[in-house]
Amino acid sequence: MKSKSKKIELTPPQILVIGFALIILAGAGLLTLPVSAASGVPTPFLDALFTATSATCVTGLVVVDTGTHWSLFGKIVIISLIQVGGLGFMTMATLFAFALKKRLSLKERLILQEAMNQGSMEGIVRLIRKVLVYSLTIEFTAAVIFAIRWSFDLGPVRALGYGVFHAISFFNNAGFDLFGPITGRFSGITAYADDYVINIVSMALIILGGIGFVVLSDLMEYKQRRRLSLHSKVVLSASGILILVGAIVIFIFEFTNPKTLATLNWNGKILASFFQSVSPRTAGANSIDIAGMRQASQFFIIVLMFIGASPGSTGGGIKTTTFTTLIGAIIAMIRGKEDIVLFHNRLGKDRILKAITLTMIALFWVIFVTMLLSTTEDHNFLMILFEATSAFGTVGLTMGLTPDLTTFGKLMIALTMFIGRLGPLTLAYALGPKAEKELFRYPEGKITIG
Repeated sequence: MKSKSKKIELTPPQILVIGFALIILAGAGLLTLPVSAASGVPTPFLDALFTATSATCVTGLVVVDTGTHWSLFGKIVIISLIQVGGLGFMTMATLFAFALKKRLSLKERLILQEAMNQGSMEGIVRLIRKVLVYSLTIEFTAAVIFAIRWSFDLGPVRALGYGVFHAISFFNNAGFDLFGPITGRFSGITAYADDYVINIVSMALIILGGIGFVVLSDLMEYKQRRRLSLHSKVVLSASGILILVGAIVIFIFEFTNPKTLATLNWNGKILASFFQSVSPRTAGANSIDIAGMRQASQFFIIVLMFIGASPGSTGGGIKTTTFTTLIGAIIAMIRGKEDIVLFHNRLGKDRILKAITLTMIALFWVIFVTMLLSTTEDHNFLMILFEATSAFGTVGLTMGLTPDLTTFGKLMIALTMFIGRLGPLTLAYALGPKAEKELFRYPEGKITIG
């Protein structure tokens, strides 16, 4: 009698986790090759793995300077990982399916639904088409503007390469930059802190990549539909408020700081304040020295990094919609209301429970990583907390700890970036047992709260 081998069925969350892990390992393998390093000397595997994780998880934390350490081949590998990681490997796979005129199976649509953080499969293929068109159009436009601007400083050929690299990096909220050979290792875009073109285009890329593709689609179709979905209204209002409040707070705290804003003119102060308010939305680029900021500003940036971008975007964090839901719950409780109402719409209890669960898992993980790193890394607590939050929010900003991380520290930060990119709930669904429908409910009990 033949024994039938049981076929292993992977769930969409499991496929996403395995897919991202394989891309990271492939990227790490390529980055260890001698041809990937500018010196021709093979990069240690752990440094290559850290860089590949940071690129694929669109974070921007680096243990070696991107502009000086990697060769042209290495930089192409990194920017390819950023593009695949930012848009999602399933989105890129769908692009090839479209090119080959292949229809997507039900399983593939389910994976896309999970990858894009959508509630249903309805219109998912149409959304993916829009994601590809919008992304490539925005990146191409920004690359041209960057190339024209930098052609005056770097020459046309180098400016074109820099334009393409930074357009992809900033739109995908990755934060990788190539200015190490020009303005010094790990310098970011500090040389352009008061440059209108670089700042405005960079901020536009970060915001467009961070609000999510569903919101982008809503905005593009607004002329025809004359309305926005509740999701888009919440994302746009929350993002706008966070950016404005963040810019005001940074401006006030850093106005007289000689290490950051004090040396800039008024235009530079305003631009840098807005840029450093936009960047913690998971972009990771910096136009002023993060380590030189006052502790109040650094802690405020930690809060912004923890909140992060919006669902279905290239960014991480707990997301603006989660944060808004929690604020709505607080207001409803204070006012004695049973429902959370946003823009005349009541939120379901499943949305509220998901927001609380996501926030608590994220908070516990950041605390856990910070505690571990506090025992292995010889740096002050705020610097370690900043690093852990930046990794979880896939931000990429650092106070200077990343290049000094121990082997254990690199592994923990790499794991945190991986969890932050996929989302703690997706990872929990992938690793946890299959949910079964409950056949009964326990009687309601009461405990004292507060």
